[in-house]
Amino acid sequence: MTDQSPSAGIESVLKENRVFPPQDPATAGTPEWLISSMDAYREQHQYSIQDPDGYWSEVASELHWFTPWNKVLEWNAPDAKWFVGGTTNICYNCVDRQVDSGHGDDTAIIWEGEPVVAGEPEIRHLSYLDLQREVSRFAGALRSLGVRKGDVVTIYMGMVPELAIACLACARIGAPHSVIFGGFSSKAIVDRVCDAKSKVIVTCDGAWRRGKVVPLKDNVDEACAELATTPDAVETVVTLKRCANDIAWSSDRDRWWHDLVAEQPDEVPCEHMDAEDMLFLLYTSGSTGKPKGIVHTTGGYMVYTYLTSKYVFNLIPDLNKPARSQGPNGQVFWCTADVGWVTGHSYIIYGLLPNRVPTLMYEGAPNFPQEDRFWDIVERHKVTQFYTAPTAIRAFMKWGDEHPKAHDLSSLQVLGSVGEPINPEAWMWYRDTIGGGRCPIVDTWWQTETGGHMLTPLPGATPAKPGSCTLPFFGIDAAIVDELGVEQPLGTGGLLAIRKPWPSMLRGIHGDRERYIDTYWSKFEVDGQTPAGCPSPYYFPGDGALHDNDGYFWILGRVDDVINVSGHRLGTMEVESALVSHPTVVEAAVVGMPHDIKGTGIAAFVTLGSNQEPTDELRQALRSHVADEIGAIAKPDQIRFTAALPKTRSGKIMRRLLRSIAAGETELNQDTTTLEDYTVVATLQKDEG
Repeated sequence: MTDQSPSAGIESVLKENRVFPPQDPATAGTPEWLISSMDAYREQHQYSIQDPDGYWSEVASELHWFTPWNKVLEWNAPDAKWFVGGTTNICYNCVDRQVDSGHGDDTAIIWEGEPVVAGEPEIRHLSYLDLQREVSRFAGALRSLGVRKGDVVTIYMGMVPELAIACLACARIGAPHSVIFGGFSSKAIVDRVCDAKSKVIVTCDGAWRRGKVVPLKDNVDEACAELATTPDAVETVVTLKRCANDIAWSSDRDRWWHDLVAEQPDEVPCEHMDAEDMLFLLYTSGSTGKPKGIVHTTGGYMVYTYLTSKYVFNLIPDLNKPARSQGPNGQVFWCTADVGWVTGHSYIIYGLLPNRVPTLMYEGAPNFPQEDRFWDIVERHKVTQFYTAPTAIRAFMKWGDEHPKAHDLSSLQVLGSVGEPINPEAWMWYRDTIGGGRCPIVDTWWQTETGGHMLTPLPGATPAKPGSCTLPFFGIDAAIVDELGVEQPLGTGGLLAIRKPWPSMLRGIHGDRERYIDTYWSKFEVDGQTPAGCPSPYYFPGDGALHDNDGYFWILGRVDDVINVSGHRLGTMEVESALVSHPTVVEAAVVGMPHDIKGTGIAAFVTLGSNQEPTDELRQALRSHVADEIGAIAKPDQIRFTAALPKTRSGKIMRRLLRSIAAGETELNQDTTTLEDYTVVATLQKDEG
């Protein structure tokens, strides 16, 4: 019988023994690795854990502060204050610092629009001087509308340079921004505006997506109409003209972006911000109820995203001369996320710009006008660092190798993965087909709440294992623990816990202290003791994980997704990886379902490759394949074939919806505001597997 006491861990059934040593920098196309050995990693990590004040003081000193801090960390769990007494401005460090140091003509942002006209896309290059001027003008525009330090500005735009400019302008004047992904509905806008108490919304007339115009202004108008008779009525909507689509106009409320900025000066000074002043709100879905407004502050977030960007992606700014035209050794960083997600906040804007490496923004879809659009962009702009999601990688696999093979991808130096665990077969395809077997893969684990990378390889130091996010970043003390918070030995699965504060950690859930503590700080008791005023000293991210015999971490999925089959607690990621290793399968999602005998059975939702037919014979073959790969205990009880899986707009599979479908629920009473395509759910409910 399997032990079901609190010390029982999550069983790991994944069989993955491949190890890839770090690439020689010349082979990867870079002149050097900033962290070039495991000894160098261990030395710096040990320093960061044993003397965090000294370590983070050194890192923070690489950036600009108006007033130095008098204390690095004040920790009264679950509340942290970083760089206490220090004042700075993240916009200054992103923009003005580069101009003041003589790099104003260097390229800051490369932007490519989705539409292709006569074979050519629209491309814009913004230097740091350009960015300083445009950010100042929009900062002045916000002030002319009455926005002051501490006022939350809601931003709902497509992926245009003005989205980054709007964020930086808010940071410049100390107005926290709340960015809402441009694919969300008017209902999502209403919920977030009400919670943030925003009086100003910044939007576009429309945004291009797969050749069609997404009516952003119409969605904002609909939200404003719903809010009009409430205390949360919106006072001003600023609209950028992008698509020239027809829009309604309220002369009392609406203002054009171009009219507002035309009236503003080219230089607006940066507000001196306390390190703990709020920088932004970013809303994430809860399993039920309203979205959570995650609070991030200025100083710690600035320092941590700067450092993770630098080391995880091996950013070397001095390779970027001459400005505006990248040579064969120049770096161009491309994160394919939308700024509406934390990945875009941290690794398009705030982590990249202080490192002075051009950050590329692309407006549209990865398969418009053809399924090779991403590789066309990589070739055209000589992208060196490419950062995308496993769900996108699996889509590329499904579309076929002929698309990347039609392009010169030799500029690539580092490949990154973000958003969810990447299954080993997708990892191998990414390495071989996109990286040509010469680019290291940084498989990063982190969350909206953590602000930056927590567990990640370093490209020049860490031997990689397909599917593992490997080791903690500097300053991160991660462990696998049981239900009581007791650390488990190597080779054991359990609950992932972070045992020390880190600079970019969330500071709360906006307006909901109790939810903040209950969600993130109430999971464990350690030795029967808890610090005053706090249920737990450990941050619990909600994930199960394995700590292998080499000390590497493997994310096994959300604890809510762990399946207890006949007394065996199995992580969903491993069963999904076994399914995807079958040559007919490109994507799979696994959840628990009620089972009369086992208590809980395994339901699998499977997307097949092109030209593959869903049959009962294939269902049986896949069940047998899982049994062969990881054992009969993991054999799915139900397999449903689907052309698509229910995902958030950022590409994460919504397994809580799949659990409801597998359980036969007809009414899905959950938060679905982040769901990309609700028709996928309706289709899945028809197929009983």
